[in-house]
Amino acid sequence: MKTSSKKKPTWTDLKRQLADLDRPALLALIRDLYAASKSNQAFLHARFALGEDVLEPYKTTIDRWVCPDVMRNQDISVAKAKKAISDYKKAIGRPEGLAELTVFYCESCMNLLGYCGMDDEGYFNGLVRMFEQALKAITALEPGQQEDFVERLERVRNEGHNWGWGVGDDMDDLMAEYGFAEE
Repeated sequence: MKTSSKKKPTWTDLKRQLADLDRPALLALIRDLYAASKSNQAFLHARFALGEDVLEPYKTTIDRWVCPDVMRNQDISVAKAKKAISDYKKAIGRPEGLAELTVFYCESCMNLLGYCGMDDEGYFNGLVRMFEQALKAITALEPGQQEDFVERLERVRNEGHNWGWGVGDDMDDLMAEYGFAEE
């Protein structure tokens, strides 16, 4: 392997190295990357539509970080939950998958807030921002695909009025802005 004189390697440097690999060496590299982490596995499964539910590992990550097991003293990380959606988007980013993951994120927050009171403005702001991302994702779908997602967000919105911080009102405004307000 050649070494680069640059301090920080770039994609161009890597591409040059990869161009020298034959097919078996490239497959071996991909196998090693696959074995290196669960996130690489989830990426490849999503990219090539392998398995029954390519969204499952992303949902597991989202749920872990926005609806942790409080009895086990697990912490919350909105950033790590959002990264799961970003990772899916990089892997394949199908509109229906993005809609599912963003709505699921909101539902997972609703689950936590349903049994655990919270006073964390950052968490609530993250939820409202994801609620808007879910609405954007839903509007990218065909009208016939939207109904189930909208109904699920309606349940989240209705619960949002119980949480304080103006969450329910913000969600009402977003539903109206995106044309999904109740008549």
